[in-house]
Amino acid sequence: MAHVVVVGGGPAGLSAALFTAKNGLETTVFDTDGTWMHKAHLFNYLGIESEDGSAFMDDAREQVDDFGVDRHQGEEVTGVEAAGDGFTVTTADDEYEADYVVLATGANRDLAEGLGCDFDGDVVDVGVSMETSVADAYATGAMVRDQEWQAIISAGDGAAAALNILSKEEGEHFHDFDTPEDAE
Repeated sequence: MAHVVVVGGGPAGLSAALFTAKNGLETTVFDTDGTWMHKAHLFNYLGIESEDGSAFMDDAREQVDDFGVDRHQGEEVTGVEAAGDGFTVTTADDEYEADYVVLATGANRDLAEGLGCDFDGDVVDVGVSMETSVADAYATGAMVRDQEWQAIISAGDGAAAALNILSKEEGEHFHDFDTPEDAE
C-alpha cells in the first residue's frame, strides 16, 4: 500500500488526506494548527450556510480521523527530501518514509524550496493536478496561488492532488464517486 504524507492540516491538507485515506492509501498528516481558518467564518463554502472556521476545522479533523488518517497534531515537519522512489519527511522527533508528499503549508513555501520544486515568481509552479516539478510531490492552496486564498479553493487543490495520486496508483484515471447505496 502506498504511503501519502500530507504536511499541513488546513482545508487543502485535510481534503487530500480524506480522499487518499478513504480510498485505501496509508495517509499521515502533520498539523501544527497554523491554519488561517481560526480567523475565518464560512458563509461562502458550498454546503455550509454559516460556520465558524475553528468549528469547521474540528469537523474536518474528525472526518479524516474517521477514515483512519494517522494525524500527528502539533508535530512540525522540518524537512522533506527525495529518497529513492519516495521521500523522507523529517520532524524534530522522527523521520517518516513516504511514496507521495502533499505540501499544504499555506503561504510558507520553505519545504517546497528545500525539496527543489520549481517556482513561478513567488509561488510553487504546479499544473492542474497540483504536482510540482518534483515527481510525486504536490503543492496546494496558498503555496501555489498569489492572493487567491480561499478555503474552498484550497480544499479543491487538495482533492486534485489526491485524485492524481490515486490515478497513479490505479494506473488509470481514478474517480471518487459515491452513491446513496455506499452510505452507511
